[in-house]
Amino acid sequence: MKLSVLVLFTALAVGLSIGMVNFYFQHSWYYLAISFGVSFLSSFLVFYYLLEKYIYTKIKLIYKLIHNLKLGKDLKDALGEYVSSDPINDVEQEVKEWAGAKKKEIDLLKKQEQFRREFLSNVSHEFKTPLFAIQGYVETLQDCLVDDPEMALKFLKKAESNVERLSYLINDLDAIAKLETGEAPINYQKFDFVSLAKEVMDNLEDRAKAKNIKLFFKDKYTAVTAVMADREKIRQVLINLMVNSIKYGINGGETAIKIFELHDQFLIEVTDNGIGIEEKHLFRLFERFYRIDNHRAREVGGTGLGLAIVKHILEAHQQTISVRSTPGIGTTFAFTLQKSG
Repeated sequence: MKLSVLVLFTALAVGLSIGMVNFYFQHSWYYLAISFGVSFLSSFLVFYYLLEKYIYTKIKLIYKLIHNLKLGKDLKDALGEYVSSDPINDVEQEVKEWAGAKKKEIDLLKKQEQFRREFLSNVSHEFKTPLFAIQGYVETLQDCLVDDPEMALKFLKKAESNVERLSYLINDLDAIAKLETGEAPINYQKFDFVSLAKEVMDNLEDRAKAKNIKLFFKDKYTAVTAVMADREKIRQVLINLMVNSIKYGINGGETAIKIFELHDQFLIEVTDNGIGIEEKHLFRLFERFYRIDNHRAREVGGTGLGLAIVKHILEAHQQTISVRSTPGIGTTFAFTLQKSG
């Protein structure tokens, strides 16, 4: 409501009140009109002056400050000064919007802080495990280097294995950091996805046979499935998804790839009939170091960054990935790739 309208209604109420009181005592419409007119005019001028000087100007100042804070310096300079015609209502709306935006910002910062704590804790744990193991093997190696060379060699190999684990961990962290900052450019090229998938299956055949897991296509693909993407990075996506499927698959199970043709994309699904994942874990699967079962994850190995890398690679391609799973039935990871024109 504008100031003039607000003052007008207030003055009318005062004028009518005084006029009715005068009529009650004088019983004269003439004196009612005189008292109403004088009180209305005087109260309008007084209220307008007082509200304008002591309240309205301060409300306009508050509105201006909030409005400029919301816009930021660059937008404020580009748009110039903005004067509201109704700052009383506008300031209420601006404050509500500003408070809502700040609440979202605070909630986001809290989530980021929680994520930072978890990430630092996980990184610390992941590094400590192989480092302490290496330290123990080296100390033991020093004791038995002369007396038991065979045992010394055994511990040396174990230390080497943990050094490799540290190297993989650092490389994966470096890969995620580069993908996030854009330091790992996407080298788009046209290639046949089916051909790439066959290469990945061939490379993982021995690993799958060790658990008696069958790798195959659900359908026969004779035509070229041409996509536009970074071939080596998509190879890494497939390897990570299929290795993950083999690690957590059941003995004698299977992992299959199926391709669906969409309007301007291909939808690729990597499906297994393994142990499955409970729904409460699905939304966190792509977080760094997130493990559903820490004990089992340690047994099967890995850095805990594979799915995070997959997500970052596909996001760098401006594509999406999703997961659906049913415990005891299996899991399906589905991602999109751009068709080659």
